[in-house]
Amino acid sequence: MHPSSKISPIQEAQMTSVLDENVMNLAVDGSFDDCQDFVKALFGDPDIRQTHKLAAVNSINWARILAQISYFAYSVGSLIRKSKINSSSRVRFVVPTGNFGDVLAGYFAKRMGFPAEKFIIAVNENDILQRFWATGYYEKKPIHGFQSDGGFPQDGVKAHEDGVKETYSPAMDILVSSNFERLLWFLALQVYGEGAIESKRKTAGEKVKLWLDELKSSGGFGVEPMLLEAAKADFESERVSNNETIAMITEQYSLQVPAASSDASRGTAGVTNKGKYILDPHSAIGVAAAHRSIERAPPPETTHIALATAHPAKFASAVEKALSAEQDFKFEALLPEQFIGIEDLPKRKTMVKKSDGIEGLRAFIRENIPSH
Repeated sequence: MHPSSKISPIQEAQMTSVLDENVMNLAVDGSFDDCQDFVKALFGDPDIRQTHKLAAVNSINWARILAQISYFAYSVGSLIRKSKINSSSRVRFVVPTGNFGDVLAGYFAKRMGFPAEKFIIAVNENDILQRFWATGYYEKKPIHGFQSDGGFPQDGVKAHEDGVKETYSPAMDILVSSNFERLLWFLALQVYGEGAIESKRKTAGEKVKLWLDELKSSGGFGVEPMLLEAAKADFESERVSNNETIAMITEQYSLQVPAASSDASRGTAGVTNKGKYILDPHSAIGVAAAHRSIERAPPPETTHIALATAHPAKFASAVEKALSAEQDFKFEALLPEQFIGIEDLPKRKTMVKKSDGIEGLRAFIRENIPSH
């Protein structure tokens, strides 16, 4: 399931060119948030659960969070093996963030014992998380009309009816971070409730339900200062604009990076060119946020790890805007072989109307997928 016309052509081709009979691709005439809402509604629907067993492969599924923990474990282990850090070193992870799944995995990695002083939440101009860490208020702020403009339709950007801001990093264009409620539960468990753990868990659940009900009914909620302080103990946040994203791609490309000195390096094909690293717009947001964090926590006392989250070939228009003046840059020559011709393959998808609601999606599943 994906939001129709709100992902890049290569991303769509990767999904819709899978023609196996047991794979169905649904294009929703809405946003990423609408897709998430559909899936969550299905999981909570007692009707469909009588006939079908449902599972998710995105971060709604706890198994996805578990898998992402390995990113943080591998990063720390790699630096320890290279004697760049030791087990007591101060490490900050910087994570480009939309739905909060990847950075939440880092939080759990820290709870498991991996060294991490802070997690820097790097967001684009859809900055609900940045505003929460600044104020303690988690509020939707929909933007409409010309103010919502700002991305490339070729990269999957399209104005959202629900008021999401268009950016050069469309995979992070959300109004609400669906995994944030999981962190809220752990923070509430930490600061509220007394007595046995069962009682504290119950109190935390009640708090989170109250906040989410308020989000649904009035578009936002606020938390008490003690919970915000608990959130700031492990997290900071940085907002990176469209212009800053493009500038970061350009700046990074202008540098010679030892790890990118050979196109036969362990990195994915198409992200380096003659010793220069090509950032995609999502990863650029993380690197820009890392630069700001380094000013607050400089080396050698603190080591920063910025997570790269996408391949630049998926967002060619943003990358070409940043690097069009570079004489040695030719994007077509850097495409990974897996991407060449993928947009010309046969495709299959089914349009789903947001207005049909869960009833329409339930009917599609029952019509096309055998019951268990």
